[in-house]
Amino acid sequence: MRDFGLEEAIRAVGGITELARRIGISQPSVSAWDRVPAERVIAVESATNIGRSILRPDLFDNSALSAIDEIDAARAQEYALLSTLLVRAPDAGLLKTLTKLKGDPSPLGVAHIELAEAALQTNLQSVEREFFNLFIGVGRGELLPYASYYLTGFLHERPLARLREDLSAIGLERNDGNAEPEDHAALLCEIMSGLVSCRFPAPAGAGQVIFEKHLAPWIGRFFTDLEQAQEADFYRRVGTLGRVFVEIENESLALPV
Repeated sequence: MRDFGLEEAIRAVGGITELARRIGISQPSVSAWDRVPAERVIAVESATNIGRSILRPDLFDNSALSAIDEIDAARAQEYALLSTLLVRAPDAGLLKTLTKLKGDPSPLGVAHIELAEAALQTNLQSVEREFFNLFIGVGRGELLPYASYYLTGFLHERPLARLREDLSAIGLERNDGNAEPEDHAALLCEIMSGLVSCRFPAPAGAGQVIFEKHLAPWIGRFFTDLEQAQEADFYRRVGTLGRVFVEIENESLALPV
């Protein structure tokens, strides 16, 4: 059964086929949704004029996040943003939204401002080509955003198996429709967003365990590599945002409870 937000998006444009056309994916893919995926929220919002708080109130509605404090709500949205930017190249709607990012003088705030400026200076063709060269490539991209690769030098190795064991232990299972392994940086950020926001039912402290075991050992290095990648222009600022955010996460999670 589709949730309310997805039903509203479909109704607004006159059907599943039209929604799929507007966001540039296949009709069967949209038909398989039971709710708008986190990485598609901004594209669907742009295509339908249905607000993100209606499409995914679990991610964007403050009232739905009332069970957690405002810091964790902000953390969840930061993880969701990184996931969206790493899973595929941003579409026109997302680029437009990113140009409106604001920030304060803190390192994270400055990273937001710089990302907004990068979104303003790029265009859809350039950012799609950049994403392809960085993460897909002919044969392989410049970077491989997987825990197994960063920790062992190979894909689908023991770090992925350990992650799957820990996710299974807290009741999280792989989505059969997702071709990427769970140790992809985008999926790990989506998992963290769900755990921090309490969208995923899990034992208390599960988010910290997943971060410390499966993100902290490598993902900071990945974001640093993204900052320094030859093919990176817009994504250089994504790398900065990710690196700064992970540094903050490391520092905050190290504090005594």
